[in-house]
Amino acid sequence: MPYIDGFVVAVPEGNREAYRKHAEEAFTVFADYGVSRMVEAWEVDVPDGQLTDFRRAVKAKPGEKIVFSWMEYPSKELRTEALEKMMDDPRMKDMGTEMPFDGARMIYGGFEPISDIGAIASSGYVNGSLFAVPNANKAAFTKFSEEMGALFKAYGATRVVDAWGDDVPEGKVTDFQGAVKAEDEETVAFTWIEWPSKAACDEAWEKIMADPRMEGAIMPCDGKRMIFGGFEPIVDVSAKS
Repeated sequence: MPYIDGFVVAVPEGNREAYRKHAEEAFTVFADYGVSRMVEAWEVDVPDGQLTDFRRAVKAKPGEKIVFSWMEYPSKELRTEALEKMMDDPRMKDMGTEMPFDGARMIYGGFEPISDIGAIASSGYVNGSLFAVPNANKAAFTKFSEEMGALFKAYGATRVVDAWGDDVPEGKVTDFQGAVKAEDEETVAFTWIEWPSKAACDEAWEKIMADPRMEGAIMPCDGKRMIFGGFEPIVDVSAKS
């Protein structure tokens, strides 16, 4: 079963190209440890929220853009083994000395997919979201994710993934729990929708919101604390088979 490492980062707008190069170079290391795909998606449409949002999640400063990103491993076991070895790789230490963003404000964690609909393809646009879900509602959230994923795919999404927090550490400055104001007995869900383009996404959402199936959809979590945004992939690389 695939395993996801999810990240949200605040990057100075002027460092976009430096960040892209840094990510591409990093993937050459990650691929050696089994990462099958890495996507780095740059902010295009990230709204401010009343309670929570992506900017507050990483304490973004004026002039910084949000990057929503993930790495995919073939399995949790491979990811666990990779983390044990990766930190001793001198290439990782070299990367950590010069990063085009503030690593102390990056949020990250490991997630297990509970719904994965569609196929991996080079995407032109990504909707990324985070949820705080009561642990008791995991089955209901899984069903909700599967139903919504099928709906999105019917309107042109190429892939829809919903992943349940499994190894999500608490941070000193920021973390996923703080991003969605997660309470005791709640777990963070990391989700994304891939589209062929922003235009395809915008057109689809108009139709999705008018679909009668949306009227009966009940979100088994607090929608007011959900955070979301639209992103353009600037890095989308896969390991050679």
